[in-house]
Amino acid sequence: MRMNTHYSELKESYLFSEINHKVATFKASHPDADVIRMGIGDVTLPLCQASVEAMKEAVDEMGRAETFRGYGPEQGYDFLRDAIASYYAKKGVALERDEIFVSDGAKSDLGNILDLFDSQNTVLIPDPVYPVYVDTNLMAGRRIQFLKATVENQFLPMPPAGVKADLIYLCSPNNPTGAVYNRDQLAQWVAYANDQDAILLFDSAYEAFIRDPSLPRSIYEIPGAKTCAIEFCSFSKTAGFTGTRCGYTVVPKDLTRGEMSLNRMWLRRQTTKFNGVPYIVQRGAAAVLTEEGIRQAQQNIAYYMENAAIIANALRGLGIWFTGGENSPYIWMQCPEGYDSWKLFDLLLEKARVVGTPGAGFGSCGEGFFRLTAFGRREDAKRGMERLCGVYPR
Repeated sequence: MRMNTHYSELKESYLFSEINHKVATFKASHPDADVIRMGIGDVTLPLCQASVEAMKEAVDEMGRAETFRGYGPEQGYDFLRDAIASYYAKKGVALERDEIFVSDGAKSDLGNILDLFDSQNTVLIPDPVYPVYVDTNLMAGRRIQFLKATVENQFLPMPPAGVKADLIYLCSPNNPTGAVYNRDQLAQWVAYANDQDAILLFDSAYEAFIRDPSLPRSIYEIPGAKTCAIEFCSFSKTAGFTGTRCGYTVVPKDLTRGEMSLNRMWLRRQTTKFNGVPYIVQRGAAAVLTEEGIRQAQQNIAYYMENAAIIANALRGLGIWFTGGENSPYIWMQCPEGYDSWKLFDLLLEKARVVGTPGAGFGSCGEGFFRLTAFGRREDAKRGMERLCGVYPR
């Protein structure tokens, strides 16, 4: 038997598994420690009421013979796909129902989409980056070229001259850095991808956190994007579905390569390998996109962004350079002189009882930086920053 030896190229453990192990070890030796978690980007506010009520009604439907549903369409029920299309229309983007594919979250689709592409393709990935982009391509044995994201380019790398790529990952607002591309910058990426005959894999999981109306919330707001881009989005951070699981991927019909339609390929892949998202969950997701659901979800997002402002103001008071925190729930801060990111992690855990995410876990260019998230409770954001300010090296 031959095994996929590319798995041996992966790090021993996923970044957040390593963080959880360190925290568990610390708590085992300090059982009374009050540890404030500001590292993993998991939400803490409950689902909006519109979504809860819709799911309760859907549960009742499933309990009656006349309204019971078995297998649903793998690509999603029409009522949710139509709601998503209407949501995009408010951004000025026209989508057809069958260009939208409902999934159990952006993370799954970001990995599964690679089924459509040859393993010999070259992949262009920013560094630092969400680890899933790198690991799923390493598993497949693809050749990866990294784009350096640095202070000098505000952690928003642009198309590299003289570099040929087949697949390109972009995330805006970015995880982990919180940086956001403007229209002109994304227009350059779209032009580059179309010129290269490449595919942009655009992760817009945090689009609902954008507050600046001049910033694009979908790659399809950029002319020419439908011939080169696939967009991934999620209800996880927008509406608290991290434990409920629902997202969607947009594959335009205009996106073709040679004789192959990526829309038809993805439909074939999903109908073969995916059984669809539960009806109850899809009803809850559709309720998020109603007028009342959007209002309620935006209240939760505003709460998180107030947490981000508390974190950002504390860092400004310390004179620390950072990105994010304005159109993103992530704050990407520079480590103090003499500290690498894991050393700062250990300091904050041991002295402040605060957990963040070391930048080195997101790539070599992440070393020297540290990620904090705004997804916690308000009191924890305040106490966490008071503690950080008390131990931060001057």
